[in-house]
Order: sequence, then C-alpha cells, then structure tokens
Amino acid sequence: MPNYQGKFIVFEGGEGAGKTTQIQLLTDKLKQNGFNVYLTREPGGTGCPIAEKIRELLKNPENRDMTPETELFLFLASRAQHVKRVIVPHLERGDIVVCDRFFGSTLAYQHFGRGLFNLDEVKKINDFATHGLEPDLTILLDLPPEEGLKRIQRELKNDRFDGEKLEFHKKVRTGYLTLAKIKSNWALIDAKGEVNDIHEKIWQATAELLDL
Repeated sequence: MPNYQGKFIVFEGGEGAGKTTQIQLLTDKLKQNGFNVYLTREPGGTGCPIAEKIRELLKNPENRDMTPETELFLFLASRAQHVKRVIVPHLERGDIVVCDRFFGSTLAYQHFGRGLFNLDEVKKINDFATHGLEPDLTILLDLPPEEGLKRIQRELKNDRFDGEKLEFHKKVRTGYLTLAKIKSNWALIDAKGEVNDIHEKIWQATAELLDL
C-alpha cells in the first residue's frame, strides 16, 4: 500500500451505535488542532455521485429481493469509485479522511451477517477494488444490537439493513468483535457510555496515531 501524506480514519459499528455523533465530534476536534479533514461515508461517498447512486440501490427497502452476492459486488463497486476518485486524492494532499464505514462493514455484514464466502475470498476481491488501501485507524463503537435498534426505531422501515431481524444484527456484532481481536489498528470503544467519555477515548486513539 502506498505511503500517503494524510491519514485514513474509519468508524465502524452496528446500527444505532452513535457513529454520526462521534464522527462529528472527532472532526471538530481535528479541525481545532489545525488539521484539514475530509468527511465521507460508505456506501456512497461525499462528492462521489456514481457511488451515491449505488448507495440508493443498496439502502432502498424496496430492494429486499437483492441476493447476498449482488449486495457484496454493489458495495465493492461503490468502494472502488469512492477510493479512486475521493479518498486517495485527499490522502495524497495530506488531509485526514474520516469515513463512516469501510471494509470492516463488508466483513461484518456480508461475511459474518450473510455468511457469504470466506474471509480470504472477501479480502481478495476487496483489495482488487481498493488497490490494497487500508485504514490507518478503525474505531469500532460496540453496542448490543437490541439497544442500538431501539435508538433508531423510527427509521427502521426506511433502510434495508436496519430492518433486518435481530439475529442478523447479532451476527454482525460478533463479526465486528472478532475483527477487533485480530486487527492491531482497531480501537474497540464501548458505545454505552456518555457521549463525551466516548469521544475522549476516541481522541486518545487518534492522538496516538497522529503523534500528538
């Protein structure tokens, strides 16, 4: 993987884990410390219209008949566009790219949740899509799915993934926790605490990455 001037920070976690809030807090803190930050998300991507069109297909609850294989390749198609057109150019400029979800979600949702392929196969095709790009730091906000789904109950009918059965979300959480154990650049954060306490733990991990 090329050595970029910037840093790539990814947030992962199940539905309702509080990623949106914590991403904004970290982004604000980084800017206060003089860093240029580019905030984006997956599926889709800020300033990436082709990837955003694929996001619409993936998230639309009308597409519940989508096969797991179709789902996986749509995610990877969106990511390939996102990485080449958005993420890498900003890393080359020296920006800190903060992304809501990346490859960890593919493993947690499509492999552990859907039971699709084995880890090596999923990683191989993801590496093809991303040219081997990996986050410098992945922050996993861990929350029992029962609690997370309660937080977003009003939104469940509007998102194909949120509306999955509880058992699916339990498998996703198991996948995330498994990845956090084997990935040295993952920071596991308990998302049940107070917002500011969670933010401080995230900042500690980020400050260590940036040698602050």
